[in-house]
Amino acid sequence: MRAAVVVFPGSNCDRDCKVALERSTGADVTMVWHQDTALPAGLDLIVLPGGFSYGDYLRCGAMAALSPVMTEVKAAAERGVAVAGICNGFQILCEVGLLPGALLRNAALRYVCKPVDLDIVNTQTRFTAAFGGRREATMTVGNGEGNFFADEATLDRLEGEGQVVFRYKHNPNGSSRAIAGIVNPAGNVLGLMPHPDRAFEPALGSADGALVFQSVMASV
Repeated sequence: MRAAVVVFPGSNCDRDCKVALERSTGADVTMVWHQDTALPAGLDLIVLPGGFSYGDYLRCGAMAALSPVMTEVKAAAERGVAVAGICNGFQILCEVGLLPGALLRNAALRYVCKPVDLDIVNTQTRFTAAFGGRREATMTVGNGEGNFFADEATLDRLEGEGQVVFRYKHNPNGSSRAIAGIVNPAGNVLGLMPHPDRAFEPALGSADGALVFQSVMASV
């Protein structure tokens, strides 16, 4: 599998994602700078990592959404390439219009960093197929703006069309309907607030995140 991890000023989970992909799938991973105007050829997966792109100035992900590389990321997504936005990457995907909704400040107005238990709502996606019959997973959140929000009509559509992929068992940030991760209608773009890159081997407390990356590899 060939993968690219996009690096923005303020990304701090880019190398975590690279290591997680290499160790869990053996992927060939290229780091791509946000000012690049082209992506490597033949990619199977593009990852927008967690962190604080542009220092979260203006609004989380808003400035990163205007980075030159995002034109190519959008074009790749429209061609069907798998794109995963993790934490800050989820915020960027919403800002750039590849996913609906927005990520607001956590309901308690505090940064939350801890393991969270998740329900796997849809196992029939490019990012969850490797979970098989499992319906639960544990990963780690680390965010101050992880509160997913969308209007009721959008939430109903996400639920009705199987686009809600992960849901918190115990909502840590006030997300609407405890949503932790969603996909686009085509199923090739994932936004996920918990970090699979921080839960890809037992020494980290959970290896469940590896299955997200292994699902993509299996689809290839």
